[in-house]
Amino acid sequence: MTSSNFRQSEFPVDQLFLDRWSPRAFDNVALPESDLLTILDAAHWAPSSFNHQPWRFVYALREAPHWDEFLGLLIEFNQSWVKTAGALLFIVSRTQSGEIGSAEQKAIYSHSFDAGAAWGSLALQAQILGYQAHGMTGIHFDKAYQALQVSQDDFRIEAAVAIGKIGDLNQLPEGLRERETPSPRKPLSDVAFNGKFVSK
Repeated sequence: MTSSNFRQSEFPVDQLFLDRWSPRAFDNVALPESDLLTILDAAHWAPSSFNHQPWRFVYALREAPHWDEFLGLLIEFNQSWVKTAGALLFIVSRTQSGEIGSAEQKAIYSHSFDAGAAWGSLALQAQILGYQAHGMTGIHFDKAYQALQVSQDDFRIEAAVAIGKIGDLNQLPEGLRERETPSPRKPLSDVAFNGKFVSK
């Protein structure tokens, strides 16, 4: 078992997995673009079906062009805390293989699964560099497709991600302060089954 960050695993996993969590209080400091690109470089080395690499990342750094526009694509609740993050990005997956617009395009069944693998790598690389990443789907999706110029015929906006260093939790709305702690996980036996699926 591994213990770290107020968490304890059932098996001897690396401490990195326990130290990664999704805070909402960030330090109001922009990420250096080189750090963000290092995080995205790690993400794009994730595995994917047939090596389609369907993930795409659209990002804005704090106080840089597009920051306010990107923030406005989130629901109001998420805006209330993401505003202190150092970077905000959207993860998009390509839903079709082949040349865009061609009759030979084929659906990529695993596009969301593969984009999720990239998100996992992103979150861990952020942790390694001393940041935390918080993914969310509280997005005005119709508005986001238009603002980001993402074609719904070929791509799916999967999630938004706020990245930054942990800041003072007192800057959070009062109702969120008590939730600003690493969350536990269900017992492994609730999600991993030997031989036969169990509905839980």
